[in-house]
Amino acid sequence: MKLPLSYYQSENVVGIARDLLGKVLFTRINNELTAGIITETEAYAGVTDKASHAYGGRRTARTEVMFNQGGYSYVYLCYGVHYLFNVVTGPANQPYAILIRGIVPFTGQHFMSARLGKKIDQRHTNGPGKLSKALAITKRLNGKLLNGDDIWLEDRKIRVKESDVFINERIGIGYAEEDARLPYRFIIKP
Repeated sequence: MKLPLSYYQSENVVGIARDLLGKVLFTRINNELTAGIITETEAYAGVTDKASHAYGGRRTARTEVMFNQGGYSYVYLCYGVHYLFNVVTGPANQPYAILIRGIVPFTGQHFMSARLGKKIDQRHTNGPGKLSKALAITKRLNGKLLNGDDIWLEDRKIRVKESDVFINERIGIGYAEEDARLPYRFIIKP
């Protein structure tokens, strides 16, 4: 069952980032259904988080979707190469987002393999750019509601025990000074 939009509207972006572990991210692009079980996330706490694109209240064409109420996709191009998929959370004008960093292929592995040009396994979807390519997530999915027919998340009752979760600081954001060390990254232990 698709997660209701109300799921994304909590102000606890860190709690949602943890809870997304085990949820299933689906895309239907050109009638090709693909999905992966979420195994890694990173929370970004809006205007007060130096690692957030919306830090200090920055509102740009790129970040505007983050200021919607939770339940929208935020997709951006990183380094001109990789599309990265984020889940917008929180109430309107609280630009919280959660970067989905890793998945385990769940459905449509043959489509993922064709998109990547190789037989798919977990190594090919263990990074935010790689999973976006496997699921055909591009800028055209930016600003989509996460209960639509193109991109959505489901709760398939996959429960992740606390003892199976590794919590760490986010990576690749050294510019965020002390905020780079916040324990906002959640990973299912292999």
